Formats: sequence, C-alpha cells, structure tokens
Amino acid sequence: MIPPLKIFLDANILFSAAKTDGAVRSLVTAVLDAGHECWVDSYVLDEARRNVSAKAASALPRLDELVVRLSVSTVAPGLHAVEGHGLPDKDRLVLAAAAALGCDVLVTGDRTHFGKLYGRQAAGVRIHSPRSLYEQLFPRSSG
Repeated sequence: MIPPLKIFLDANILFSAAKTDGAVRSLVTAVLDAGHECWVDSYVLDEARRNVSAKAASALPRLDELVVRLSVSTVAPGLHAVEGHGLPDKDRLVLAAAAALGCDVLVTGDRTHFGKLYGRQAAGVRIHSPRSLYEQLFPRSSG
C-alpha cells in the first residue's frame, strides 16, 4: 500500500479531466478517492480555465466541480525557486510551485517539455505522465 501522496496537477491535466470523461478524469478521480492530495496553484488554475474557456467552454462547469476537490495555493514561488532543468519559464513556474508546496509528484501530459524528466526527480519532485502515475499508484489494475 502506497502512503498518501501530495500530487501537483499541471494545467493540461485539469484541461483533459474537464474536457472529456476519459482516462485523465478517471485518474484524477481515482487518486482523490484513494486519499491522495491533489494540488494546483492559481497560475495553473488560471491557465487551465483560459484553455477550457477558449477550446471547450461547455466543460467549464466540470472544471469547477473538479476544483472543489483540489487544494489550491495562491503562493507564487517565482522562477528563482528551481534550476532550469531545460524547462521554459512557464513550466519552471509549475515545477517551482510543486516544489514550494512540498509535493511528492508533479503529473503532466506535457511530453515536449517534461518528457525527459518523466520518472525522475527535479527540485525534489518526481515527474510523472498520467500513465506512469497510474501504474505506480494502481499497479495491480494497470495492464
């Protein structure tokens, strides 16, 4: 049994979970139902809300329903909080927030920028794709 984790969700995870009733929404629901904490900060939440509004406005109520179950931080750590890790500034802010909140995991679907960090630790936070997080947390049901 894996002890409860503190998991930071990237904006693309929120977008996917709000937009479709698919694997990412199921993952977030399963993680929360298993007793893990899911965190976002205002930067990530604002980005997700902008993207949902622009690309899938009908999913805004689902995003709001999801956010009620999350812990939301308004503390902005800034870029100086983490080394570059080869990430663009907007993604460094995400990693910095996860690190500042003491999260164990950052889950992101951004393979372009975070893919090289999947399965590794950066700034004290293990980076996961949605699939790799699912496989770690629910090993007997993955396949």
